[in-house]
Amino acid sequence: MDLDYILRAKKFKAKKSLGQNFLISSDVIDFIASQANSDDEILEIGAGLGFVTERLVKIAKNVVALEIDKDAIKVLNKNLSSYDNFHLIEQDILKTNIDDLPFNSDKIKIIANIPYYITSPILVHLLGEIDEINHKNRSRISEIILMVQLEAGKRIVANNNSQNKEYGQLSILSQIWADVEIIKNVPKKCFMPSPKVDSTIVRFILKDEPKCEITRLLRRTVRAIFMARRKNIKNSLLNGGFQGIEEALNKAGIKMETRGEKLSIDEICNLSKALEEFN
Repeated sequence: MDLDYILRAKKFKAKKSLGQNFLISSDVIDFIASQANSDDEILEIGAGLGFVTERLVKIAKNVVALEIDKDAIKVLNKNLSSYDNFHLIEQDILKTNIDDLPFNSDKIKIIANIPYYITSPILVHLLGEIDEINHKNRSRISEIILMVQLEAGKRIVANNNSQNKEYGQLSILSQIWADVEIIKNVPKKCFMPSPKVDSTIVRFILKDEPKCEITRLLRRTVRAIFMARRKNIKNSLLNGGFQGIEEALNKAGIKMETRGEKLSIDEICNLSKALEEFN
């Protein structure tokens, strides 16, 4: 751990209501900063006390930081206002459109250490819903480097062969619109105050086109499958109110006794397309 970061974090009263846990490991901070390049325009979500921000402004072309804690904003302004390539905005990411931020590039990179309880809402805000083909925020993003709770990271990168019910709607959302991978695990001791769980850093490389064909029934199909993941796919779809289930399953080449959680993303997309004929 870095003593300077520890002392600076100790001086600041973290707010539980905002899910604040400040990263104090210089190794992890260095690793995150190494994901930035000199030509990057970066949106940092939740700049906190600016430990990562201080590294990013020395590397990237432009850094726009969002922060909602007024006390943290005072610290950021004091320590970073001298950088011409730094812009601090007091705003909630969930109420922010990327088009409204001071970026010049068509594509930006996002670096975020977010409160874990809003991981899913933030990903939906950045990527759009599973079946949202045209989404303004997603169209502006090239890459996301996201610090999340370890269990959430496992869910993001999970597939139909994963264990422990990790594969689900969050996996589908993430992987339809991005190539995802865990790039570094971060122990809880790397934060102050220390959270109860370990974290991980996930990289999203966004796609120009979705992984598979988006149909009007895709989101509904995904919801039906994972609301009853232990049921066979026929019963899951029955619970979801679908018609023509046997015909659609035959058309998609899926056995009726298959559990929905064992279907790949491509298979789920094909099934949703087959269901369109009957619903």
